This record gives sequence, C-alpha cells and structure tokens, in this order.
Amino acid sequence: MDIVKIIAVGFIAVIIIVILKQYRPEFAIYVSIIAGTIIICMCIDTVSGIITLLQDIASRTNINGEFLKILIKITGIAILTEFAVSICKDSGESAVASKIDIGGKIIIISMSIPIIRALLETVLKLLP
Repeated sequence: MDIVKIIAVGFIAVIIIVILKQYRPEFAIYVSIIAGTIIICMCIDTVSGIITLLQDIASRTNINGEFLKILIKITGIAILTEFAVSICKDSGESAVASKIDIGGKIIIISMSIPIIRALLETVLKLLP
C-alpha cells in the first residue's frame, strides 16, 4: 500500500521538523523539501501508469493526442505549483506563495487555450 508509505514519510518528516525547530529552525525547511520530493518520487510509478492508460483510451477514441499532452502538462504544472506554494507557506513566505500560485494559474490558462478553441469550434459547428 503506497499510501501507508507516503503517510509514514510524512509523519517522520513532521517529527524531524518539530524536533529541528527547537534547536535549528533554519534546517526545518530543508527536511520539508526533501520529504516532499521523496513523496513525489514515490508517486511517479502511479502517474506513469495513469498516463499510459490515458494514452490508450485516447488512441481508442480518436482523441487528439496533443490535447492529452496538454492536459497532462497542465496537471503536472498544477501539482508542482501546489508543492512550491506549500513549501513557501511552510517557510513563512505567503507573499511569494501567492505569486507562484498566480503564475501557475496564468500558465495553466495559457496552455488550455488550444483546448478551449477546439471546444468552441465544435460548438459552433453544431449550431445551425
């Protein structure tokens, strides 16, 4: 069960962070970053399986492969943005966290424009 391993890494990191904050608070952020990176790496196999499944479904249904690539990239950007925002908030930098969050949203919107355009073109074709 991967979730048990993920929770274990999280709990161990929290315990280390609580102890470090008493003696060397400047190192606590490093433990947080390392724990987050380990957890993300633990999920890579699952993500690759999901991507393979989506590609298989897309090939069977004749969905444009470029749209699938865009959706996967958007999901990755959202996950990485949330990770960076959490790290910034943990280190007490809420202002930087909000800027990263806004930047991630803007990039996601700009990447989704081809999908929105194709959707609108399809709707216009259906209208008389």
